[in-house]
Amino acid sequence: MPTSSDPLGLALGVALDRLVADPRTPAHPVALFGRAAARLERSLYKDARSRGVLHVAVCVGGATALGVLAQRVPGRPARTIVTAVATWAVLGGTTLAREGAYMAAALEHDDLRRARTRLPHLCGRDPSRLEAKELARATVESLAENTSDAVVAPLFWGAVAGVPGLLAYRAVNTLDAMVGHRSPRYERFGWAAARLDDVANYVPARLTGLIAVLTGPDPRGALAALRRDGHRHPSPNAGRCEAAFAGALGVTLGGTNVYQGRIEHRHLCGRDPSRLEAKELARATVESLAENTSDAVVAPLFWGAVA
Repeated sequence: MPTSSDPLGLALGVALDRLVADPRTPAHPVALFGRAAARLERSLYKDARSRGVLHVAVCVGGATALGVLAQRVPGRPARTIVTAVATWAVLGGTTLAREGAYMAAALEHDDLRRARTRLPHLCGRDPSRLEAKELARATVESLAENTSDAVVAPLFWGAVAGVPGLLAYRAVNTLDAMVGHRSPRYERFGWAAARLDDVANYVPARLTGLIAVLTGPDPRGALAALRRDGHRHPSPNAGRCEAAFAGALGVTLGGTNVYQGRIEHRHLCGRDPSRLEAKELARATVESLAENTSDAVVAPLFWGAVA
């Protein structure tokens, strides 16, 4: 049974993501998985870690098994097509860049109402009282973290484990978004999903930080912020991405965030709070980092395929 990755299939999947992006439809594979996971949660839920472990095992195990079966199709061309479709299904790079561009345009036109309405597409932060600078900060922080989650990590696991790696990673990351956050309901049930997501993103988050150093407008600043501030974030992974983005742009990220009434204080990362300009920051991030980081991952895949 073939288990190796297919660089050409991965590269074609990235091209599909660029062309088709992530259509918001109930029939999208990730949406179908989310509904199935939610139904299983209703059946299994109990305020206990053991039930959360079982939930994750069934969901991730099922996604991995589906990937193994899909990769068993006979013939290299068929496997390349399967890999391309699976890659497209789990990637979110183009949609992420478009959301960032939408936020940038709203902030550039001082349309706070539009920006506040759109921010939940990127993160779970309460936007109702955020002013322009805080909306810009939220946008950049979300783009930084999700560049790893939506681009680098899926391609990393696709390169390591082929289609099973692609589907397993997206299952893990989706479960973390569904049940891995801190709340009375998920404090124990969501523990397994959150910890597994930390493990799955450990290497990709650090790759994202290094790629931001290589592709950002200020490599030296990005590297300094990554080394100094990356480990000070509550998340073992998100801090690496956010610190590198902050240093690359020469701004400061972090501070006080409000999530559905819950207040979190984040360590500041970066170097110059005075440069956090709402009208320029989100646009600079979209153009200089989010897309370039994606390209820095895609190029090796392409040349790996043709060589």
